[in-house]
Amino acid sequence: MFYQTLSDGIENSFHKRSNLVKMSNVTVSVRFRPFNSREKREGSDSVCFQIMDEESFLFKDEKEEEHAFSFDRVFYQRSTQADVYNFMAKPIVKDAVNGINGTIITYGQTGAGKTYSMEGPSILGCDEQQKGILPRVFEGLFESIKCVDGVAKYTVKLSMVEIYMEKIRDLFDTSNDYVQVKEIKGQGIFLLGTTEICIINPEEALSYLSEGIANRAVGETQMNMASSRSHCIFVISIQETDQRVRGKLILVDLAGNEKVEKTGAEGRVLEEAKNINKSLSALGNVIKALTSDKTNHVPFRDSKLTRILQDSLGGNSRTALLCCCSPSFLNASESLSTLRFGARTKQLKENLNVEVVNTLKELFTMGGIIFDPPEQFEDLALAADEAINQTLLSLHQTVEVLSKAVEQLTMENIALKSKVYTTTYLKANAIGSSNLHCSDSNMERGNKFSVSILRIGGLVSNGIYIWRMVVWKLIALWRRCIAPTRFWLLFA
Repeated sequence: MFYQTLSDGIENSFHKRSNLVKMSNVTVSVRFRPFNSREKREGSDSVCFQIMDEESFLFKDEKEEEHAFSFDRVFYQRSTQADVYNFMAKPIVKDAVNGINGTIITYGQTGAGKTYSMEGPSILGCDEQQKGILPRVFEGLFESIKCVDGVAKYTVKLSMVEIYMEKIRDLFDTSNDYVQVKEIKGQGIFLLGTTEICIINPEEALSYLSEGIANRAVGETQMNMASSRSHCIFVISIQETDQRVRGKLILVDLAGNEKVEKTGAEGRVLEEAKNINKSLSALGNVIKALTSDKTNHVPFRDSKLTRILQDSLGGNSRTALLCCCSPSFLNASESLSTLRFGARTKQLKENLNVEVVNTLKELFTMGGIIFDPPEQFEDLALAADEAINQTLLSLHQTVEVLSKAVEQLTMENIALKSKVYTTTYLKANAIGSSNLHCSDSNMERGNKFSVSILRIGGLVSNGIYIWRMVVWKLIALWRRCIAPTRFWLLFA
């Protein structure tokens, strides 16, 4: 029974993450919006970049110095909302149904098109072409659920919060502005006390989203008529009914980093800008620490934003970052800062998925197999090769021993049955019919003994069958997942 559990556990742990070879743990894309009316009015309508291909470009700063950048994808001014969704979000949405957590983040200066990319011109009533990532996510999510085996039933829940002035506020219950961030062992970071709404279709989701977005803090600046004054976080949980499979999607529309001399912020708007810039600076420090070889401490607790994004940035989630930029020289310095942040994020190291490693460790320990994965990826790959080879060799040897044991028991069983029947027959003829009842008793005992031997043989045969199943499943997993990616699937 254990070996079937072991085999199924290994297959489930890796199968859900098999698509990770197609898309890395952290995907970083850049989007240049078209020129806005202010940039055209001030005569700054010449682009600050030179297109090389769909992944690379040369960027010119205010001093006309060129900087080369390369990302997973670059969306230029003619790109569509569907292009952004299909490349960045669609793979993550499909995997969420299989229990793989995903995070989608929009980042950039104020007025760079983050909210437009996330929501569209409005969450309700916009045409198909202009719909943002958020409404498309719900459409894709329910479409993916329909494509799954019809027997399975899923529950989809939505919650919305904003981080305003370093306080987390529930956008479905504005009286609740002290939402707590907690970490549950084995489950990750959670927002306790938020309102969760069950969603049954995309239309209902958009209706609730519209209510939540209406409660979000916005304000007018010289850069944006409706500037977001808070970081908005959408949390979508997907759970298969009566199953432990649970996926979580987090979509984050960050407030834009601001320069006071450009936004003209003052009073309360200035205080909001300070808090926005402070949390974005904390996010930058986390990225810097995660990409540095010399830093042991990662300051996730320096802000509410980085604490919430701890799983997303720490390696336990598929994460897509969209860096939104202005194409104008007027905002070249801010765009350069955004691009450098994106380039730094792209260097994030892949960390071991703690949940998967612990699950495998528990399964292997139950089977008496030592499982002690090293911390470094290179060492892990070598150790994985050696561990798998040793395990397969051990399983093959055990199967051979069991096969010989079954053959020997089968032969002994045949000989014993023959001897019992022969003895019974001779006694019956020698003693006569008066003692036939006694002979029948002997025959009955002999048959019971034969049945016991057969049961033992059956148990051994079942053991061989299970061992063979484990061997071939391990071989199949090795060929399909582990060998091509060198244990990449342990990283999430």
